[in-house]
Amino acid sequence: MGHDDTLEPGGLTAFFDRTYEEAMALLVEARDYIAANRRLALERDAVADQLDYSLETTRLTARLTEIMAWILTQKAVHAGDISRADACLPERRLSARETCLQDNPAAALPLYFQSLLAHSRDL
Repeated sequence: MGHDDTLEPGGLTAFFDRTYEEAMALLVEARDYIAANRRLALERDAVADQLDYSLETTRLTARLTEIMAWILTQKAVHAGDISRADACLPERRLSARETCLQDNPAAALPLYFQSLLAHSRDL
């Protein structure tokens, strides 16, 4: 019995489904927050604060969409749609780890937005 045979049929799939749903829900929540607060970046006093807010919104959405793509790749491997070797190709890997997981402690960001960033890093 191989390693994959020891997994319950729905176990790994259920894990990836839940993780994908969590990432999608967080992406929608972030999109809604950013859309509702888009003037926030423009109303910030310092140009540096505006840039920090823009950088972090971009980082947040990039991080979440990359996580979702990676989860879909893992689900495809588990379903037998692609091989593990194909899943390991550079274009299918989680990339820019240093950039995506970097914390910007100097940024003066709203607390709710900071919680979205933290949740995405945890995911």
